[in-house]
Amino acid sequence: MPKKDQSNEPQSFEKSLQELEDIVNRMESDQLPLEELIAQYERGASLLAQCESTLESAKKRLETIAKGEKPAAAKSPSTPSSSDDDEIRLF
Repeated sequence: MPKKDQSNEPQSFEKSLQELEDIVNRMESDQLPLEELIAQYERGASLLAQCESTLESAKKRLETIAKGEKPAAAKSPSTPSSSDDDEIRLF
């Protein structure tokens, strides 16, 4: 079975998740020697930590974006009232 690149260099979230799923499938279905199981478990733990870190970073970014949009959303209700004022002036 060809081994995937098992370097500890960061890879995309999707690639890390796919590799993690492949490891789980191999561990659940194959009759791997103990040392290979341990090596796969270690790699899986590393990938899991990487995926969790990526997800946490994405969550923080989304929260920051959401916080940044709240003030703009609060201003939008005042916009119709100012247009109402314009309409009142027209009559």
